[in-house]
Amino acid sequence: MSKERVAEERALIVEAEGKGALATGMAYMKLSGPGWLQSAITLGGGSLASSLYLGVLAGVSMLWLQPLAMIFGIIMLSAISYVTLSTGERPFRAINQHISPIAGWSWLLASLLANMVWALPQYSLFYGVMEHNLLPGLLGSGGALEGETGKWVVSGVVLAISTAIVWGYGSGGWGVKIYEWVLKGVVAMIVLCFVGVVVRMAFSENGLQWGQVIGGFIPDLRQLYEPAPAFQIIIEKLQSAQAREYWTGFIVSQQRDVMISAAATAVGINMTFLLPYSLLSRGWDKSFRGLATFDLCTGMFIPFVLATSAVIIASATQFHAVLPTGVEAHGNHFHGVTEPIQKNLDKAIAARNESVEAPVTAAEQGLAMMLIKRNANALATSLQPLTGSTVSNLVFGIGVAGMALSTISLLMLISGFVVCEIRDVPQTGWTLRLGCLLAATGALWPLVWTGDAKFWLAIVTSVFGITLLPIAYITFYLMMNRTSILGKDRPKGVAAIGWNVSMGVAAAAATCASLYVIWSKLGTVIAKFVST
Repeated sequence: MSKERVAEERALIVEAEGKGALATGMAYMKLSGPGWLQSAITLGGGSLASSLYLGVLAGVSMLWLQPLAMIFGIIMLSAISYVTLSTGERPFRAINQHISPIAGWSWLLASLLANMVWALPQYSLFYGVMEHNLLPGLLGSGGALEGETGKWVVSGVVLAISTAIVWGYGSGGWGVKIYEWVLKGVVAMIVLCFVGVVVRMAFSENGLQWGQVIGGFIPDLRQLYEPAPAFQIIIEKLQSAQAREYWTGFIVSQQRDVMISAAATAVGINMTFLLPYSLLSRGWDKSFRGLATFDLCTGMFIPFVLATSAVIIASATQFHAVLPTGVEAHGNHFHGVTEPIQKNLDKAIAARNESVEAPVTAAEQGLAMMLIKRNANALATSLQPLTGSTVSNLVFGIGVAGMALSTISLLMLISGFVVCEIRDVPQTGWTLRLGCLLAATGALWPLVWTGDAKFWLAIVTSVFGITLLPIAYITFYLMMNRTSILGKDRPKGVAAIGWNVSMGVAAAAATCASLYVIWSKLGTVIAKFVST
């Protein structure tokens, strides 16, 4: 952004601040931008998948989780923007000089690794909605591009489109503005689609249980070690103690993974890298600190909470503790079980039989089917109350495809920023354009994922992503308290207490989640290795 444009924006802020809060808010809304970049990346496939599976597993009882994780994230991102705009320095250089080169390089490389891993489920999600919702005749059963061929063709097309989008950003000037406008449009479309579903449900014949919905925003940590109440009722009726123990452990494990995934996708370590460099690329300085925080709250927090809450409510209403669409229970028998459902049911029961000696009951079969991971075709039905069957597939497909494309392009953009920082060159031009191709690893997803529920890949990668987040949180906590970095802008008195307490809680929460994932997942691998 030109110096003249930055000066105009600075003058607009100063003038608005002199006229009061309303004028300041209007000026901030006009100048917002980086917060919407953050919103576009956080409203990606990971957040969608996490929200959908939170609704499937826990109903509306976990509505509190993602807003809380986002509040922690906003606190840390606000700190990052405060440090960046106060110093005008690129964070990587400042961390290396004032904290430790180990911390700086760990943050940089962890951000790059997160991009390369998180790109995988975005391609998977895109292909999933193309296969089931938008182009089933071409990619679905019997189609010309069915199977592996279709996966590679679609992935190649997505990579080409995403590369063109990011290279437009790399050209600077109007390329940046067009990029941000498109992302704002995608975010608005996603939010309106799913909020529309909730509004339609609220005015339907059955309505919504608003008491339960409101209660779902109250944190309840029992969900870390107890199944959701609807599943507890089913489990308590099982005669075998072994079976009750198995299904309790299985559901709790699934809940924990989705909870961690939801927290990880609210704010990831790569987002902490994107924000400061997007701020610096716009030429902002300490005069823009208030705008940066406002931008995060309006452009990131509000759309995120509206969209994810709406998805959870829609998913919970249709999928929580109910049999898959078309399946009906008649005594001890089930009608309408399709071949894919039967395949997943057999896998679930086979895993159950490894731990439980008692014969499988019809109640357990029903429970196993309730827990089958939905694919894009089933999840699209969450829009049916608003649009009907045909349009729901189209709207859901376009919405998810847009989310995936915006996230892929942003992951590529961050990778370009990383390479520019490694080479110590401006975040434009061919270094940025070629660097963005490091996140092209996502196009290789068919090599690492063969599961039927392509949405679940987002959960798997997000659980991994949470292990990296404390690197950023702890590093920026230290930066906020270094006089050698902030000088006279270092918070003092009540402000310092507020920053340290809020940042400390956020960093502690991220560290605990990271340590749990490392302990639980690594422990499982070691146990399997020892047993063999």
